[in-house]
Amino acid sequence: MTPALEALLVPAFAARAGLVEPKHDTAFRAFHGFLEGAPELAVDVYGTSLVVHDHAGPEGDEAAAQTVARIARETWPWLRAVLWKVRRSPSREGRAGRVIVGEAGDLARRVREGTVRHALALAAGKDATLYLDTRLLRQHLTATLAGATVLNAFAYTGSLGVAARAAPARHVVHVDKNREALNLAKASYALNGFPVSRADFLAEDVFTAAGRMRRQGTLFDAVIVDPPFFSDTGAGRVDLVAGTTRLLDKMRPLVADGGALVVVNNALFLPGAELASALEAACAGGWGEIEQLIGVPEDFGSGQGATRVGAWPADPAPWAHSTKIAILRVKRKDGRKVG
Repeated sequence: MTPALEALLVPAFAARAGLVEPKHDTAFRAFHGFLEGAPELAVDVYGTSLVVHDHAGPEGDEAAAQTVARIARETWPWLRAVLWKVRRSPSREGRAGRVIVGEAGDLARRVREGTVRHALALAAGKDATLYLDTRLLRQHLTATLAGATVLNAFAYTGSLGVAARAAPARHVVHVDKNREALNLAKASYALNGFPVSRADFLAEDVFTAAGRMRRQGTLFDAVIVDPPFFSDTGAGRVDLVAGTTRLLDKMRPLVADGGALVVVNNALFLPGAELASALEAACAGGWGEIEQLIGVPEDFGSGQGATRVGAWPADPAPWAHSTKIAILRVKRKDGRKVG
């Protein structure tokens, strides 16, 4: 497999040269195997660290990971550490990853997107704690939410809320059940010099928090909804294939008149046309309209030319990628604004 894999990696890495300017403190996708010929692999650069996401099976393919590490370090000699994550490993340690080049202490702890800095914990779990497919959304939030009040629901490590706070948003509330993830959001605040208030980082079920806010009449200028693919907490259910509009019905009462409801859906097997139709049908009731669709960065696989050899299992059009992002503009019958 090594020669065949090398033949895929070399042009893919080279293709990124025209899309991003690799620096020692930035992050980008180096190889999107699903679209570039090796569906079991995805490779990301975070500062001076390389993360190999291996979906090959419960044991992974260390030989392939070592090939990735070698070619990446030949391409970007300043890489100091390579972390190999076996995404289907039965052990938490395997999913969190093993350092196969360098030492654990060499793993990058922060990266920069424009002027915004994000804290990292690359080996804390199966993910790398900063999702690169939503980079363009973060740029949009920073560009449009100056002075706004924002609810970052399903916040995880808070990157979307951090981007909004950099606008600068007037007030951002992050809600997620994962307290450790929210602690990383606080670390990102510290990196950017934003004051940290414990009341703005709520480690609780999103549906419980949203219900309380609805009863209190709390409104936000923007509500960001970026949930996991599926969860059922007892207080509420997330199903990105069949339940997006039901989820929005719970969250849109928190949006002020004229405010934005930001929707992220990364369901791989959900056709984009089906999601767009569901959003249009929901808005047809008069509570809002689809204002804008946001794509993913080209280095994440949406715009590769000669290196793209795969196709999505479900057509994401009108989006170009399975990560489907929409900005909905909300109209309230009561006309209420943020107080």
